Amino acid sequence: MASGFGNDGGRGRCFHFWQDFQKCYASADVPQQCLSQRDDYLECLHHTKEIARVTRIKTEELKQAAAKKQATSQSKNEAKAAADSNLPKLNIIDEKQQPVESKA
Repeated sequence: MASGFGNDGGRGRCFHFWQDFQKCYASADVPQQCLSQRDDYLECLHHTKEIARVTRIKTEELKQAAAKKQATSQSKNEAKAAADSNLPKLNIIDEKQQPVESKA
C-alpha cells in the first residue's frame, strides 16, 4: 500500500523495499545510484517483470502445444496416406493373409 500500512494494519508488503530505496536515496550523491532499489520497489508494487515473464512462458507453452498438435496431425495424415495407398490394390501387399494349409 502507498500509505505504508498493509491490509491487516501492519507493514505493507513493499515497505521493506521502500525503506531500502529511501535509505539509498538519502545517502546517494547522484539519484542514479539507487536505480536497482527503485526498480525493486516498483516491481514489488506493480509486478511488471513478473507479469512479463509469465506472459512469455505462456506464449512459449502455447507455441509448443501448437507445434506438437501440428506434428501429431501430420503423422496421422502420413499414416492414413500409407494405409490408403495403392500397394494392397496392386497385390504387392496382401490385405488379408491366406492361412497356410499343411498336409500331414
